[in-house]
Amino acid sequence: MLNPTRMRTLALAAAAALAAGTVLVSHPASAAATTTTAAQTAKAAKHHHAEPIVFGHRGASGYRPEHTLAAYDLAIQQGADFIEPDVVSTKDGVLVARHENEISGTTDVADHPEFAGRKTTKTIDGKALTGWFTEDFTLAELKTLRAKERIPGDRPANTAYDGLYEVPTLDEVLDLIDAKEAETGRTIGVAPETKHPTYFDSIGLSLEEPLAKSLKSHRLGGKRAAAVIQSFEISNLKDLNRMVDTPLVQLIDFGGAPYDQVVAGTGVTNDFLVTDKGLRSIKKYADQVAPYKFYFIPRNADGTLGEATDLADRAHRIGLPTVIWTMRAENKNLPTECRIGTDPIAIGDLGCEVGPYLDAGVDAFFTDHPDLGVAARDAWVATNQ
Repeated sequence: MLNPTRMRTLALAAAAALAAGTVLVSHPASAAATTTTAAQTAKAAKHHHAEPIVFGHRGASGYRPEHTLAAYDLAIQQGADFIEPDVVSTKDGVLVARHENEISGTTDVADHPEFAGRKTTKTIDGKALTGWFTEDFTLAELKTLRAKERIPGDRPANTAYDGLYEVPTLDEVLDLIDAKEAETGRTIGVAPETKHPTYFDSIGLSLEEPLAKSLKSHRLGGKRAAAVIQSFEISNLKDLNRMVDTPLVQLIDFGGAPYDQVVAGTGVTNDFLVTDKGLRSIKKYADQVAPYKFYFIPRNADGTLGEATDLADRAHRIGLPTVIWTMRAENKNLPTECRIGTDPIAIGDLGCEVGPYLDAGVDAFFTDHPDLGVAARDAWVATNQ
């Protein structure tokens, strides 16, 4: 078994390799290491990196309200290799960390009578939404709000933290990473995701330029920086490819089509993007590919894990490391065979789901529960590498 220091060293090296989209080969800790079976060697060989990477999805969102400094801080404490801030814009062009620009579900804005008149209905990516939107608030106004748990029915314990935390800016998230790196001596990666870039372009609040500026100001604009930029859209990744050298990740939803492609009428769908031709098209502008996890292992009708596809192998042959989303530890989110007990929101066996995806060759995964994700990854590494 690899000792904890060795495992952490591999994780940091792999994080840098994943960010750069390069191949990293793992070597035994010593000549006396436990003999590796042919099956274990085959599993390890399916990966681009020495050790799969764990992304803290919106921070440690299984334990704190998502996209708060507290959630990111906890994810770092729990050993996440990267943390993920989704970014949207304020009225005055500042990038803030929210999963959506509609904020009634993640802040206490509805409790602020001074903002009652800001409630409105907008069409975002073809869907009508009613609520309050970040682009209608200045940063100073957003800072008067406080975050709350987005899914209190699933995560009632997180509601204890409602009202405690501000909406952070992207720069504040990057400052937190700088401080934690200085405190711990670790390299901590960041994976900002641009949300609704076509929409924000349409209202004159482009996300790409301020994102590039912030990353460069924190020395994260290079190919080997511990950073990646994600998007479900294609056009803005191509724009970013001309602005920064930071590795780019094409997110792929399960079914449907990227919204920018819908607007442009190209006919490009998400199902096309996971074909060999689609993957080759992604390779021209992006460094990694992150399809929804069911593209790698679908679920059977009874909720159990199905047979693994060859997607990871095909992506690797084209030179694209693979990332999946999202591993959530509540029973209701797990395959049937990984659930513990009958309570749908009780914590089940996350490692039971993570392992087969790593066996299938996935290089990295997002999780709402970084501590459980890290434990599952480390257990898999100890068994297979």
